[in-house]
Amino acid sequence: MKKILVIIDMQNDFVDGSLGTDEARKIVPYVAKKIEEYKKNGHEIIFTKDTHDNNYLTTQEGKNLPVCHCIKGTKGHDIVSDLDFNNCKIIEKPSFGSFELSEKIAAIKDLSEIELCGLCTDICIVSNALILKAKLPEIIITVDSKACAGVTVDTHNAALTTMKMCQINILN
Repeated sequence: MKKILVIIDMQNDFVDGSLGTDEARKIVPYVAKKIEEYKKNGHEIIFTKDTHDNNYLTTQEGKNLPVCHCIKGTKGHDIVSDLDFNNCKIIEKPSFGSFELSEKIAAIKDLSEIELCGLCTDICIVSNALILKAKLPEIIITVDSKACAGVTVDTHNAALTTMKMCQINILN
């Protein structure tokens, strides 16, 4: 049986860029250890990248969050350099959740568990966790709360509660 680690949006703009937070910076070493563990055990790893164009501020998201971030081709769009993403799949997503991610994961044979970590718990992690749960209701989905950070501590905790209510396992 296969296990997969999905690292959501661990990009410069969310860690120390235009939308960076202390909480996001604090999880980087923990996420790096998870990557090392999964690679050591031969498990697959997929990274997602929040991906926007120069017209971001004219989009629905940009009108509600008017802070340019993760613009394709900029340093802010890059994955944090402390994380080893060599030999990992990378999926660019233009929105909070990714149907492409769920399709790629659904195609994996003998999958037994999906673990998610990264940023932001209360936006992109919860969105992708719920899409994956809807697509793959019999697969165990886990979120490691120590390897996630939200926009605020309160909204991080609220998202963890929501996911737990939707039968997603919450670690730590």
